[in-house]
Amino acid sequence: YVNGHAKKHYEDAQIPLTNHKKTEKQEKVQHTVCMDCSSYSTYCYRCDDFVVNDTKLGLVQKVREHLQNLENSAFTSDRHRKRKLLENSSLNSKLLKVNGSTTALCATGLRNLGNTCFMNAILQSLSNIQQFCCYFKELPAVELRNGKTAGRRTYHTRSQGDNNVSLVEEFRKTLCALWQGSQTAFSPESLFYVVWKIMPNFRGYQQQDAHEFMRYLLDHLHLELQGGFNGVSCSVILQENSSLSASNKCCINGASTVVTAIFGGILQNEVNCLICGTESRKFDPFLDLSLDIPSQFRNKRTKNQESGPMCTLRDCLRSFTDLEELDETELYMCHKCKKKQKSTKKFWIQKLPKVLCLHLKRFHWTAYLRNKVDTYVEFPLRGLDMKCYLLEPENSGPESCLYDLVAVVVHHGSGVGSGHYTAYAAHEGRWFHFNDSTVTLTDEETVGKAKAYILFYVERQARPGTDKL
Repeated sequence: YVNGHAKKHYEDAQIPLTNHKKTEKQEKVQHTVCMDCSSYSTYCYRCDDFVVNDTKLGLVQKVREHLQNLENSAFTSDRHRKRKLLENSSLNSKLLKVNGSTTALCATGLRNLGNTCFMNAILQSLSNIQQFCCYFKELPAVELRNGKTAGRRTYHTRSQGDNNVSLVEEFRKTLCALWQGSQTAFSPESLFYVVWKIMPNFRGYQQQDAHEFMRYLLDHLHLELQGGFNGVSCSVILQENSSLSASNKCCINGASTVVTAIFGGILQNEVNCLICGTESRKFDPFLDLSLDIPSQFRNKRTKNQESGPMCTLRDCLRSFTDLEELDETELYMCHKCKKKQKSTKKFWIQKLPKVLCLHLKRFHWTAYLRNKVDTYVEFPLRGLDMKCYLLEPENSGPESCLYDLVAVVVHHGSGVGSGHYTAYAAHEGRWFHFNDSTVTLTDEETVGKAKAYILFYVERQARPGTDKL
């Protein structure tokens, strides 16, 4: 899966044979399948779906039994290897000593189900955002609707049919499996199954974009949570909240949920016509901010060149909020001039979220392909001050605009359709590196050197008594 070996077999099978007469056998449809060595599920690249049937000779089952025998014979040595891995990761006693006592490594990794590192990195990051994670972990376990549970808050489950799968429920189960310390790695295949069903963009085993997955995940969690409020339909909630102004509540597609309560902020988009001076303002809710890496920092420097100024997160934020003139392809329709005119645009942040998610736009399209901007961007681990980007900074408290880093997603490699995703996240004062099923302790210096792709900052609480969600 990870190296695309099976996928290459499928692609090679699709190339028509030239200068040769096709035989009857070659005219038959080629189905290239591959099997997950952990769950033994079989996937067909041509059908883009899991295979549930078998051949007349039971060949699929024979492969499963062979893999099972191999796993059983290697079980003892594998268990010994995992124990050694945990011991090695705990060698640095300074990192493990908290308040004078040594603690065990209780982090749980996520198995790669076939190029699913993009999903694993996002899940590990979200699992370390305390307010967000705790909300889902405290939800009641799934209950089927019957007489006894009719009045309780319930969620659809996989057993009720494929059309009623619950992303909220599988997301909850996955978060509960992390940080309990009972296993070294958890297989999120049930969650991935639901992702396939409700997010067709992520079907298959090719590499996907972690930021795109995060947005789809948050949007679908938000929509599903809206439909589960004491049996009230989503349409009713949408009607009730249609009159809410942007200043009252940050709502994306209807009612507020934990998704918008934690990640939701509001931008003010200010456009000025350069011909008549007419000003247009509108408020846009956001769950994350996508920041360009300024062009002057994009060129790769060789060893012979003098090192120029280092790109910082503040440079990216300034580029996002600075006044800019729209080019010819983005002419503004001026209501006073009654035609499209040259104009300027500026963003202000009208409301900051509890968790500020910043996406650095490392992938951009050229004429023929999508390139990666590999520039290192310096970012603070503590005390990111967002006050200067606010529309009304005078209404903010002294520490209400300060943010501390809680997680970083990193893309390793050169292309969006290839490479590998890992995540760094802080848990109870310690930093961990999540690389699929492998979790290791790390330090702040290592985190600070990462070429960040997505940054998660948590609002600093001014006082312990601050209201929590």
